[in-house]
Amino acid sequence: MSAPTRISHHNRHLHALREIVPGLALAGGIAVAALLLRQLTGIGLLSPMIVAVLAGLAIGSLWQFPQSLRPGLAAATRPVLRTGIILLGFQITLGQVWALGAAAFAVSALTLVATFLAIRAVGKMLGVAGPLTDLIAAGTAVCGASAVIAANPVARGSDEDVAYAVACVTIFGTLAMLTAPLLAVPLGLAPEGYGIWVGATVHEVAQVTAAAFQQGDAAGHAGTVAKLIRVMLLAPLVLAMALALRGRARGGASAVPVPWFVFGFVAVMLLNSAIALPDSFRVGASLLTTFLLSTGLAAMGLMTDPRRLRARGARPLALGAFGWVFAAGFGYLAVVVLGV
Repeated sequence: MSAPTRISHHNRHLHALREIVPGLALAGGIAVAALLLRQLTGIGLLSPMIVAVLAGLAIGSLWQFPQSLRPGLAAATRPVLRTGIILLGFQITLGQVWALGAAAFAVSALTLVATFLAIRAVGKMLGVAGPLTDLIAAGTAVCGASAVIAANPVARGSDEDVAYAVACVTIFGTLAMLTAPLLAVPLGLAPEGYGIWVGATVHEVAQVTAAAFQQGDAAGHAGTVAKLIRVMLLAPLVLAMALALRGRARGGASAVPVPWFVFGFVAVMLLNSAIALPDSFRVGASLLTTFLLSTGLAAMGLMTDPRRLRARGARPLALGAFGWVFAAGFGYLAVVVLGV
């Protein structure tokens, strides 16, 4: 390559970088503020991802931001978000899953699959659009907002679909977190069984932790690992969605993108299982993951028109409510039948 050609390529890269910096800086600034809010208040349930998307929605509805921000916001919703999904693999090891036992794994896996399929079936009955149904199903069945944004490259929902699904799983995940401790005694669940039930049915990791530890350390640890099993199953679920949609796509095999970032998630999880990484590294990786996911969600919120959210109506909300109740009921039956 000649010197003038190298200079031309270099200039193009610099120009592309300058284009994305303003939008990335805005979304990243919102993410940092969301992280600081949780840190300063000490409220563990104040999820930076949820705060970031809500702040983005509020700012986007009050301020008509310039078009110069769009390239950076678009970068935040794609490569930045997908990097965050890959780094989620540092939150789980195969050893943790093995220690909890096959029955607990079965409860989490069966509840995930049954919930996802049930929500998709009911969403079709209610007339909810396919992409939004898939996002609500993934968020409810797996791990809340993280699953919504991981599934969207395959579901191909709009920014409004993502924002609605995140709001939906946040509302019903919070309700699940508040009601689960009240049901432990009426349902006759021992501490470990209660923890596994919570871990298999409540939406977000922070919500699971808060609800499970209400019944003691044994319940809390069981709930956390059961929840991480669902996080681990995020990869096969997204791949299964891609394969199913490819089979139905009229445009041929290229109509549905291959979610390559999911393979990165699996690789990181296997690395985390094979190597004893320092606790300081895990803490840093967890913080970086939360920052990247919060940055992407802030960008989605900024680019979402609240009026289009309202136009979705109440049916998707009803679908989210159904998913919450179904997951809780099916998960309880699984715990009882499998005797965990």
